[in-house]
Amino acid sequence: MAKIVQTTARAVVSYGVNPLARFLLRIGVSPNAVTVAGTVGVLIGSYFGSQGHLFWGTVIVTAFALTDVLDGTMARMRGGSGKFGALLDSSMDRIADGAVFGAVVYYLATEGNPYGGVVATLISLVFGQVVSYVKARAESLGLNADVGIAERLERLLIVGAGGLLGAAGQDWGMPAAMWVLAALAVITAFQRLVHAAKTEPKVPTE
Repeated sequence: MAKIVQTTARAVVSYGVNPLARFLLRIGVSPNAVTVAGTVGVLIGSYFGSQGHLFWGTVIVTAFALTDVLDGTMARMRGGSGKFGALLDSSMDRIADGAVFGAVVYYLATEGNPYGGVVATLISLVFGQVVSYVKARAESLGLNADVGIAERLERLLIVGAGGLLGAAGQDWGMPAAMWVLAALAVITAFQRLVHAAKTEPKVPTE
């Protein structure tokens, strides 16, 4: 299911960003510059969200999170992103995720931590990082962990849904979204570990 959502969403967004990607390349903007700019935008949006401006925080974060598709499209148009580009993209993703979840923690704490939302957000933050780490580490060891019901795109969509519910006056919206996300993040981390274990080559016995 996650792959279907992610593939469909990326296909739709890519169709819209292709002209922009060509334009930016034409005027000399690099994919790496777009990656960094997108992260800066997410940091700004996260600040708005932490101050209780959930609607604008969600809109800004979502808009700049789409640069994750834009920089990838630009890199493909140039013939590949290169190893440093891939490293930079992953590093900026971790910074952006930390900012988003940190903002949610701060906001919920100032609201009195309704429904234990701070705990759920911290679980989501920790296991969200674990989900990404397991995949990267597995690949470096020659294993495959490219599975899971809640990858990065799905996690951001769930946070965004919580933000919009909160902006609409539904105080339960953000904590509920965080508890759902916490559960999915934990499940996804273990899904990847189990799948990686199954892909390890068997050692022949004598």
